[in-house]
Amino acid sequence: MSAVTDRPIDADLLRRHDVAGPRYTSYPTADRFVEAHQGGQHLQALRQRGTAQPLSVYVHIPFCEQLCYYCACNKIITKHHERAQPYLDALAIEMDLVAEAIGGQAPVSQLHLGGGSPTFLSDAELTTLMAALRQRFKLLPGAELSVEVDPRTVDAARLAHLRSLGFNRLSFGVQDFDPGVQKAVHRVQPFEQVAALMRDARELGYQSTNVDLIYGLPLQTPASFAQTIAQVAELRPDRIAMYAYAHLPQRFKPQRRIVAELLPPAGDKLAMLSGAISALLGEGYTYIGMDHFALPDDPLAVAKRQGLLHRGFQGYSTQPDCDLVGLGVSSISRVGATYAQNAKTLEEYEDALRQRQLPVQRGLALTRDDLLRRAVIMALMCQGRVEFESIAASYLVDVPTYFAPEFERLQPLADQGLLVMEPGAIQVTPLGWYFVRAVALVFDRYLQADASRERFSKII
Repeated sequence: MSAVTDRPIDADLLRRHDVAGPRYTSYPTADRFVEAHQGGQHLQALRQRGTAQPLSVYVHIPFCEQLCYYCACNKIITKHHERAQPYLDALAIEMDLVAEAIGGQAPVSQLHLGGGSPTFLSDAELTTLMAALRQRFKLLPGAELSVEVDPRTVDAARLAHLRSLGFNRLSFGVQDFDPGVQKAVHRVQPFEQVAALMRDARELGYQSTNVDLIYGLPLQTPASFAQTIAQVAELRPDRIAMYAYAHLPQRFKPQRRIVAELLPPAGDKLAMLSGAISALLGEGYTYIGMDHFALPDDPLAVAKRQGLLHRGFQGYSTQPDCDLVGLGVSSISRVGATYAQNAKTLEEYEDALRQRQLPVQRGLALTRDDLLRRAVIMALMCQGRVEFESIAASYLVDVPTYFAPEFERLQPLADQGLLVMEPGAIQVTPLGWYFVRAVALVFDRYLQADASRERFSKII
């Protein structure tokens, strides 16, 4: 056993855990989906769930006007805005098929528009999309309605329109404020532009704003990224998501435009992370986990303190654990004990819907072992604690016996002060929250059996 340590996060510990691993927005992870799981299985899962329980809905808008070189998202680069309407038509058909399978208007407690750039759509198209959603789903009073915003594509009037459509949360893609870094990744947006939009959002009554950052981009240095962090702190967003850049040009074609020699060395990348954590904590932010920070009075921080965090394909959430319906090209659904992912190309997606078929291309029906391990991994990722008694009651297993090999692999992490092995629980320490992904992956049966982890980003 190991005592809880108050040893501060340091570069040696960061370096030790700088290995590749999943982000666990799901378990099993999406790379384990199989093409044998098609629309028929997804249709059956939707029919079985019905309309009794609230849903979370994600809509993927793949279009962007400009290419960001770091991007690993499913996107279509085009300045032809007329391409949006056929896509909206296809989305409407998909909504019809989902609503028909579910058996009516399912209540929705959370809606998120992502991309790509949802703000590629015009105000009129956004209005059409929201009307289509409201026609087929019942957006509950107080539902969390969020949208990803490219600061280069909006102004105060557009934010006002989004607010009139019911959106109450905004996520701004910033990445970095340094002009040289912005130019190197082909995403130029001055600090003053984002600052003005943040002021507009507050005046318009948005409940929450989030800023996305990336460290490890070309030309970044610990000093330059510290300046970006200081500027973000000045803006005082309610939430901050800070991701490590994973340079995988063999998988993501846009990244081939990044000059590898301009990427910061590993030591500098670790310094950016540790410096940013210290700075944001010093500014009063709460570390939520997995690169996420929130102001102490933000619902996400409150949920963490109360042990009520949840995690899904959009990251951490305050929403109770519920089924997710993903709409649009490449979107992923989680319904019951199944996952389903739509076709990744626009042509395949729209062709399936022209035939009034769900555009599912692959997915997974979870086994009992998958469900058990998902429960353990999500408890670690969200509460930082696994209670053996509750797992045993739900899955009828003796936890120490079932996970004997995993417990043995946990011991070095306990010796490093990242967790405590209690008689009836695993408890992640305050220090261990910064490495919770390293703790979770111990229970990933697929990853432990897989010698190669190239498909994943590094933990740090």
